[in-house]
Amino acid sequence: MRTFLTRRLLQSLVVLLGISFVVFFILHLTGDPASVLLPPEATAQDIREFRERMGFNDPFYVQYARFLRGALQGNFGDSIRHGEPAFGLVVERMPATFQLAGAALLLALCLAIPAGIVSAVRRNTLIDYVSTVVALLGQSMPTFWLGIMLILLFSVQLNLLPSSGRGEWRHLVLPAVTLGLFTTARITRLTRSGMLEVLSQDYIRTARAKGVSDPPVVWKHALKNAAIPIVTIVGIELGTLLGGSVITETIFAWPGVGRLSVQAIYNRDYPVVQAAVFLLASTFVLVNLVVDVLYTYLDPRIRLS
Repeated sequence: MRTFLTRRLLQSLVVLLGISFVVFFILHLTGDPASVLLPPEATAQDIREFRERMGFNDPFYVQYARFLRGALQGNFGDSIRHGEPAFGLVVERMPATFQLAGAALLLALCLAIPAGIVSAVRRNTLIDYVSTVVALLGQSMPTFWLGIMLILLFSVQLNLLPSSGRGEWRHLVLPAVTLGLFTTARITRLTRSGMLEVLSQDYIRTARAKGVSDPPVVWKHALKNAAIPIVTIVGIELGTLLGGSVITETIFAWPGVGRLSVQAIYNRDYPVVQAAVFLLASTFVLVNLVVDVLYTYLDPRIRLS
């Protein structure tokens, strides 16, 4: 078990190092932040002094080494736009992003797993067809379109739910539904396929031949053995929800990391973008590490792989 965890931790560190390099490299291809942050009347001398003060004149490898050294100490530099520590700005927005992603995932799990199980148990029935169609529709609708349609219906036409901001639970409903519907569709389809595969196994037929009723067969035997792909997709979706909530947060003016990142990209605020991506990537890697550990409890044979 210790060897398994050590190997996974080393792999996670390599992934984070690769992510940090890619993000740092891509950001430096977007252009000179001096042209955005300095006023139009800034002279060439002002631009040179600004670039020298911010370290933009240093070679790329020097800037990247400085970034890595600061990141290991939890210091991503000060925001170019706000003049505050970039890491602090991102951490302030993380609770909002966690709240939105957690609500979307909870909604998806409450709907998707029962729907996938029922669809598999009642294969080729009306319930199965309806579940499959709804799942396909959920995966087909773009997030930005769904969010706008929900705002038009529930905020503009019916005036039932607020269209933006973060406050009471009513502010969370529309963003969580928008963000969680695609995840619901994916988990439903994967749960159905996993359950169908397990329900056709010999030990399931043997349990039924012994007179075991359907609920214990489905919930105790079938679902546990179909749990590995479900746990996998749940872990992946949680990371995706944390990092992929940019559009949803922008549509609903949700004060999370995604919206902060979009504003920082427009402002070419490198430290904030780097801090946000690095923190979200670390969370994603940590979630996948937890999923790997859960594998060993669901199927002990994985420890030897």
